[in-house]
Amino acid sequence: MLALLIRSVIIGLVTAALLLVAVPDLRSGLLSGFSMADSIEDDPVELVSFNYAVKRASPAVVNIYTRNYTGNERLALNTQGLGSGVIMSAKGYIVTNYHVVAEADQVIVALQDGRIFTAQMVGKDQRTDLAVIKVQADNLPVIPVNERYQPAVGDTVLAIGNPYNLGQTTTYGIISATGRTGMSFYGRQDFLQTDAAINRGNSGGALVNSRGELVGINTASFQQATDLETYGISFAIPYGLTEKIMNKLIADGRVIRGYIGIDGRDVNPVMARLLDAEQQRGVMVSGVDQGGPADKAGIQPQDLIIKIDGQAVRGARSAMDMVTDTRPGSTLDVTLIRDGETLTLPVKVGDERQRR
Repeated sequence: MLALLIRSVIIGLVTAALLLVAVPDLRSGLLSGFSMADSIEDDPVELVSFNYAVKRASPAVVNIYTRNYTGNERLALNTQGLGSGVIMSAKGYIVTNYHVVAEADQVIVALQDGRIFTAQMVGKDQRTDLAVIKVQADNLPVIPVNERYQPAVGDTVLAIGNPYNLGQTTTYGIISATGRTGMSFYGRQDFLQTDAAINRGNSGGALVNSRGELVGINTASFQQATDLETYGISFAIPYGLTEKIMNKLIADGRVIRGYIGIDGRDVNPVMARLLDAEQQRGVMVSGVDQGGPADKAGIQPQDLIIKIDGQAVRGARSAMDMVTDTRPGSTLDVTLIRDGETLTLPVKVGDERQRR
């Protein structure tokens, strides 16, 4: 009896072995059946997540509510504005948009940790649509920044803010373009374009990269700027410009810009040849404000400006930045080409407010 049992077991094992050799699919199915549970545990599929970036940046993004006194009753308060802001300094300085707080009689800041403060206006700049407010508080979370980071088309970005007062919300996208101009409500300005959703209430919030570092300040969607029904086109003010304007507002309460009183346009190779100039970069003066600093210095229409204070002028935007960053009362040496000759004229910089 025992011998019969042993023989049956042996015959069964041999038969199973022959089947595994003859039918390979049985082998792979058997192996996968044993390893399926182990593979899920030992070799998990990694999730793509920006949780780290959100955790770093979101505590420094605040909700901003503004109030205006009504015209008939000074004691009555009506909520008029909604926006977001970014804590830039442990001293309590917060950057937001000019259009969020421009007409406010009272600005209220709500932090993500539940604290609420009344903010003091430090300064605002209509041209760049930026404003700085300040709260008196301790242990403030500050937005991470990276001075070496340069935004590039295709970089992943997250927009953090308080759209429609729903509470802090994060939307996702990429940088679609850099250096966009002509989309500002208040004047010429370089924007970052992104397809991350920016809606009412997001204004003044943070645009951050995948490390949670500040890329820019959200300001508007294409629809808000043009009244066109569009999707996936939004704008932010770059961090570099934001920091520069913020420091000026903290120092002076306003942005003091230099002014010399010229209008100009970029020079292309054809225009340079017509001007008998080998120089193919610069600004051709198209107009001079009568009685302005440039007029007094002798600059004329059709002059080709190639350097300002020894720095090469790459175009009209470059020249404007050099002038506006110069304190009024300073003197700039403007190098230009006129009728094929190179001249250098000293120009005393005025205050841009003189223009108004």
